[in-house]
Amino acid sequence: MRSLRDSMTRVMVTDGETRTALATVRSLGRAGHSVWVTASRLPSLAGASRFTSHAAQVLSPLEDAEAAVEQLGRLARDHAIEVLIPITDATMRAVLRDGSDRVGGAVIAGPGRVAFESLADKGALLARATDLGLAVPRSVVAPMPTDLHRAVEEVGYPCVLKPHRSVVESGAAFQRFAVRYAARPDDVRDPYPEIAYPLLVQERVVGPGEGVFLLMHHGKRVAAFAHRRLREKPPSGGVSVYRESIQLPSDLLGRCDRMLQDCGWHGPAMVEFKRSTRTGRAYLMELNGRLWGSLQLAIDAGVDFPALLVESALGREPRAVEKYELGVRSRWFWGDVDHLLARLLHSRQTLCLGPEAPSIPKVLWEFLQFGRRGDRFEVLRRDDLRPFLRETVDWFRGRGS
Repeated sequence: MRSLRDSMTRVMVTDGETRTALATVRSLGRAGHSVWVTASRLPSLAGASRFTSHAAQVLSPLEDAEAAVEQLGRLARDHAIEVLIPITDATMRAVLRDGSDRVGGAVIAGPGRVAFESLADKGALLARATDLGLAVPRSVVAPMPTDLHRAVEEVGYPCVLKPHRSVVESGAAFQRFAVRYAARPDDVRDPYPEIAYPLLVQERVVGPGEGVFLLMHHGKRVAAFAHRRLREKPPSGGVSVYRESIQLPSDLLGRCDRMLQDCGWHGPAMVEFKRSTRTGRAYLMELNGRLWGSLQLAIDAGVDFPALLVESALGREPRAVEKYELGVRSRWFWGDVDHLLARLLHSRQTLCLGPEAPSIPKVLWEFLQFGRRGDRFEVLRRDDLRPFLRETVDWFRGRGS
């Protein structure tokens, strides 16, 4: 049996501004690892944690991808970092750009470049999903801006507009694009620059979001978890601000496994679905080849993905995790405040909400339910208060994520 000192690893976690980085740092710090946090600005959310050993400022890949990777490599070499965990799509794409599995001697905890790129393209992903028998929304590709109105007419309103990738190369940097909703022709007037094309136009599926989260070790699943989104920011669909752990969906797990096994996936992956309230079917929305925003919920429910990921990155097959606690709920407080303010200050039409969305009184009542059994705050932790204080200051300054 290895001692704590023997098991300690020097890990670098990127994108310290994110809640994903914070959950990762807390997990690894509790496991006894020495954790470095990098961020494009200091102090950062994860850098404020008592579990952070060191914090450093680096460029964001959204500013200059090559320079950002050079800075990460220099830090990794200077401080003998063994494992690098890229948190965002932009950082993951940047560190995988040259096809190497290391940055400055530190092994990249994630898939190889070929596997990552094979599932990053949303159009190609839907084709793979269809071959595996997963339901996908009705979709039409607009290769160029001049094709957009034709594609929208073919799909019909309301629809969803998605660039072919969440993060696209733009010269020396990367550019990030968010999903947009279109309820009428005015909503599709020049929504994205040409770099975002080809654009995916999809029918809008109304229903709760479900996520299937996996950790693969050289194509073999070693851990899995699932959650349901209860509230999101923006309210029409986006980042989850309140969610709960659920049973792994039997109609999805095996096919998600196959999708990742077929490309020899190694590392974490989030497969996102919408379960239609009309049909009950789960429709594939996207796949993210990295750790995810609601990571703290999985850890609270008993699946410590970051700790398992480090073991896998070091070449040790992690112990399989097959069970976790159901009904655990995680609340991102300031994100939930944003959800509430959006509902109070904007109309259903402005927010692209249908008649199935809860009424304002119900939204307010649900928000005020504190201390329910099974509920936990995502950022606010009694044994690690500084990140919540950091986030609160940033929220009032208008810098919330």
